[in-house]
Amino acid sequence: MQTTLAPEYSNTPAGEIAASILRSCVHCGFCLATCPTYQILGNELDSPRGRIYLLKQVFEGVTPTAKTQLHLDRCLTCRNCETTCPSGVQYGKLIDIGRALVEQTVGRGARETATRAVLKTGLLSPTLFNTALKIGQSVRSVMPEFLRSKIPPSELPGDWPPPRHPRKMLVLQGCVQPGLKPNINAATARVLDRIGISLIAENRAGCCGAVAHHLNDHDDGLNAMHRNIDAWIPHLDAGVEAIVMTASGCGVMVKDYGWQLRDDPAYAAKAARVSAVTKDISEVLVAEHEALKPLTAHTSSLAKRIAYHPPCTLQHGQKLSGGVEALLTQAGFELTSVAEKNLCCGSAGTYSILQPEIAGQLKTRKLGHLQAGEPEMIVTGNIGCLTHLQSGTAIPVRHWVELLDGALATPAH
Repeated sequence: MQTTLAPEYSNTPAGEIAASILRSCVHCGFCLATCPTYQILGNELDSPRGRIYLLKQVFEGVTPTAKTQLHLDRCLTCRNCETTCPSGVQYGKLIDIGRALVEQTVGRGARETATRAVLKTGLLSPTLFNTALKIGQSVRSVMPEFLRSKIPPSELPGDWPPPRHPRKMLVLQGCVQPGLKPNINAATARVLDRIGISLIAENRAGCCGAVAHHLNDHDDGLNAMHRNIDAWIPHLDAGVEAIVMTASGCGVMVKDYGWQLRDDPAYAAKAARVSAVTKDISEVLVAEHEALKPLTAHTSSLAKRIAYHPPCTLQHGQKLSGGVEALLTQAGFELTSVAEKNLCCGSAGTYSILQPEIAGQLKTRKLGHLQAGEPEMIVTGNIGCLTHLQSGTAIPVRHWVELLDGALATPAH
């Protein structure tokens, strides 16, 4: 797509990146068929091709409006379009740059600004989030159903094996996952312990930076990246071989640290190193599948017929497909057939809060497909997808690694 940058964007890093991405788009329209918001709304400006056209106008000097911002805000950043695109358009990078630029010009009203500030503060502060969660859980039984469905009951994490193996990996605890589903990381530690890998957490690390970044507070996002890198590098120097992600939304962000900090002289090399050793838990276990094989599966006491929802941040963001299904099948589970596995469930980080109507329609559509095979349980690999889907169904929704943990026997030591 021919693009001529306006003088204010010419020879700027953001402008040059945007121009390169815009020029790679051939306007073929393949992305329309796989864009969730276009399928729901039927408006081309709510498709990748339409949003690319809007951003082309902006970078060529047209002043963006609140309508421009609305169409950009409605994007889930699911990146399904990137998987579909025959030209390799890096739409995710473009939408991030464009949203921040448009917000600088258009701004936001007081209500929107306050909502986004509350989200960022509440989600990124474990103390505030966990306090609010515990209060909600304590009165959950007397809440109306529409509120009760949004607050999961309290759970216990289960045992976390102490470090005892020469092989060690780090895990990012995450922002909301330890409060909402504390057993996910503990289950991951137990599975890895069975195959001779100790999982450790570094408490100085915090949010991966995705929440702030996608709310257009790129400075806070970069600060989070700096903090995590500083916390992890000493462990890598000491021989830790990987940084494990149990939330695919965090994984796609940390794998992008190298790109985000590529021009930072103090952090570029360290960020690239962190990104290179960051692995989704499915990547780790697929690589170790031979070590898992001797562990006897005993799924008789567990749900055997399950439906798997692959998060967008795993299949489109990290380009990882098939690994979870192979691991669960090897462990003895029966996976139901699920239509439209490529489409987003509507969670998308804070999207389900900021765009509840569209998110609700996508959730209903996704659950219809997941429940069609009459599964005993639904599993996924991202805390946002898990809680979003659970709010719309009575079928239990869990992280797939918890199911794998329950299916594996403990080897003799």
